[in-house]
Amino acid sequence: MKFAKRLFAVAAIYGFVGIVPQYFMEAKNGRDHPPAINHPEYYYGFLGVALAWQVMFWMIARDPVRYRPAMLPGALEKIGFGAAGVALWLQGRADLQMLSFGCVDLAFAALFLLAFARTPGT
Repeated sequence: MKFAKRLFAVAAIYGFVGIVPQYFMEAKNGRDHPPAINHPEYYYGFLGVALAWQVMFWMIARDPVRYRPAMLPGALEKIGFGAAGVALWLQGRADLQMLSFGCVDLAFAALFLLAFARTPGT
């Protein structure tokens, strides 16, 4: 259970640190990774959903046994971004940085599944 607590706390902190600054970087992201963002609703919508998941990861970290079922959709959230990052890089549509973040998310997904298996059910 200590493993799950630490894992989900680290995941939540990592997510907050990576996501919150993005709210202030729309123009920079458009310059660094052209073309410029022309549908900000998708950009900010993605950030909002991702931030909501960090809150869920923090809740899991506080009580892994109670929130054990939420570990599975948490893993799916990580797989969704991770698989997209890898697939887009393989197609030449994303840079090495996106591949790196995708691989980190896939690693978190595997660890979330391990935490699920190691955490006792209620």
